[in-house]
Amino acid sequence: MPSLSHDHYFDLSSALHVPDSHTWPTSSLHDHPTATGEADAIPIIDISGPNAASLIAACRSCGVFYATGHGVPARLLHDVELQVRRLFSLPLHRKLLAAPCSGSVSGYGRPPLSSFFPKLMWSEGFTLSGDPLPVASKLWPHDYSRFCELIEEYYKEMKKLAERLIKLMLLSLGLDEDEMDRVGPVKELLRATDVLQLNSYPACPDPERAMGMAAHTDSALLTILHQSDGTDGLQVLRDGEGSGPAHWAGVPPLPGALVIIVGDLFQILSNGRFQSSRHRAAVSRADHRVSIAYFIGPPEDVKIGPVGSLVDQGRGPEYRPVTWPEYLGIRAHLFDSALASVTLCGMTEDAEKND
Repeated sequence: MPSLSHDHYFDLSSALHVPDSHTWPTSSLHDHPTATGEADAIPIIDISGPNAASLIAACRSCGVFYATGHGVPARLLHDVELQVRRLFSLPLHRKLLAAPCSGSVSGYGRPPLSSFFPKLMWSEGFTLSGDPLPVASKLWPHDYSRFCELIEEYYKEMKKLAERLIKLMLLSLGLDEDEMDRVGPVKELLRATDVLQLNSYPACPDPERAMGMAAHTDSALLTILHQSDGTDGLQVLRDGEGSGPAHWAGVPPLPGALVIIVGDLFQILSNGRFQSSRHRAAVSRADHRVSIAYFIGPPEDVKIGPVGSLVDQGRGPEYRPVTWPEYLGIRAHLFDSALASVTLCGMTEDAEKND
C-alpha cells in the first residue's frame, strides 16, 4: 500500500459538517427499516453454563449473540479501551506515520471496505496483525511499552475465548469431542491466524447523512467484539423470522458482555447451518464510539470445507473448501458475492450456463 498523505484524509474529530465525500445517499442509509424492541433482542448466552451449546444452537440463524461468563478480565477490557482511545486521540499527522508499509496489513487507515463504495465512511481504524511493536513505536517512539503489553495480553485472552466458542458452536451442531478433534480448524487452533481491528467512530455533526461502517459480513470463522459502554452503533440485519420484512436491529453495548459474530468461514464449515451475520455501524451526534474486533481464522495453509458429519445424505456439501487467504482474495474482487461464488450449487449453475 502506498504511503498516505494528509491531503487524502479528512480529520473527522474536528469536523463541523459532513463533506460530500462522506455524504451517503438515503437509499444506502435506509435500504431497510431500522427497528428496536423486544422482538429484536439479541440472545444473551452464559458460555460458562451447562446449557451453553444448546442455547447457541437456538440462535444459529441470527449469526450474532452476546457472550457472558467469558472469563476475560473486566480490567483488561477497560485498560485496552483506554489505550485505543489514547491512540485515536493522536493528531492526524501522527496517526498517518503508522500507515501500512508495503506488504503489511498492520497500521492506520480507512476501513478496508472503503474501496467498494463511492462514499467514505465516518470512521478510522488501526489493523494489528501479529506484533504491535512496529505500529506502536511509530506513534509513541518513547512510550509504547504499556500499549504493546496490553495488546499482547488481549490477544492471548481472545484466542483462549475463541477456542472455547468454536468448540461450543461445533457441539451445538451435534459433533462430539472425537469428531471435533478431526475438524481442521480445531486441530490447528494453536496455529490459528488472528487479527485485531481497532475502530473509531467520532461524533458526527449530521449522523443522518453519514455511515460509520458499511454493511458487510466478516470473512473469518468468528469475530469477538468489544464495544465502548453507553454508545449504540452496531446494527445487524434480521430477516424478520416470520414477523415482518428484513430490518436493521440494534446491538447496544451490554455491560460485561462481548458480542460474537459468525463469519463466512464458519458458515462454510457448518455447511450453512450457522449463518454469517450482515452488520454495519451507525454514528452518533454526541458520542465518540470505539470498538475492538478480534478475528480468528484457520492457519493460512488449512482449507475450510463443510464438516463431513454435517453434510446431508443425498444433498452433498454446499461449499467448496477454501483457505482464508484464497477467500480474502475472492472477497477483494467480489465483496458481497464472495460466499455465493464458493457455493457448489451456484458453481454448477454457472457451469451449465457456460456449456
